[in-house]
Amino acid sequence: MTSLFDELSQICSKTTTEKYSTSFSSAINLLHPDLRTPIYNIYGFVRFADEIVDTFHKFPKDELLKEFKKETYVAIERRISLNPILHSFQLTVNQYSISTNLIDAFFNSMEMDLSKTFYNSSGYHEYIYGSAEVIGLMCLYVFCEGKKIKYDELSPAAQSLGAAFQKVNFLRDIRSDYQQLNRTYFPEVDFTNFTLAMKSQIEDDISKDFRNAYAGILMLPVKARFGVYVAYKYYLYLFKKIQKTAPTRILEQRIRIPNYGKAFILAKAGLRSQFRIL
Repeated sequence: MTSLFDELSQICSKTTTEKYSTSFSSAINLLHPDLRTPIYNIYGFVRFADEIVDTFHKFPKDELLKEFKKETYVAIERRISLNPILHSFQLTVNQYSISTNLIDAFFNSMEMDLSKTFYNSSGYHEYIYGSAEVIGLMCLYVFCEGKKIKYDELSPAAQSLGAAFQKVNFLRDIRSDYQQLNRTYFPEVDFTNFTLAMKSQIEDDISKDFRNAYAGILMLPVKARFGVYVAYKYYLYLFKKIQKTAPTRILEQRIRIPNYGKAFILAKAGLRSQFRIL
């Protein structure tokens, strides 16, 4: 019986999520209990891969990512891994029949982070798809619980939500990405002369993603709707703070949501949900 090992592995994924993102973990806890563990499993996997390319600077990141990628596919095929993060991820991939094409695209973006520092328009959209949109699609497999028609209907909105989250992260993390990792994701943007016009153009694109995502949230299965809505509201609040911040300030500090702000968002979202006015 592997039930104890399954449970232990999934606890590792949950702990990883809680340690790295209080916002996402709190939103996941608002999902129906049936959905929480598989979403933790997805986030733990994504977080580990991201950690390899973003922070393991004293280690051979290229080799580590190659090994992690190979072990991921072996785990999915064997339906077991001694790496608890990969074991919990394969449980979710196999349970919900998540397409390996999404995993391929995700690793492609992680590999881009190892070598690319500047992106043209094509590379930018390719990176956004693999690093963010496919995460939304993986989660959507879980939310739809095998309902293919529903999955197909909501896929564009799930991609928009993932893209909105990622682009907000890019704006929030400009300082560390540009100054520490030497990465510039936004095409044709010069951060040595980051103007209000450049910032506004990026924000217009993100606003469109948020609008498209909201329409999909309203159509999500009830088990998933409130948790996803709260995550959406967290990021929308963060985005609005960024919109009010001057370009020079964004380059100097990381915009955050204080704990009292998160509590207010949750309380307000709860009231709107209670009166069915999401």
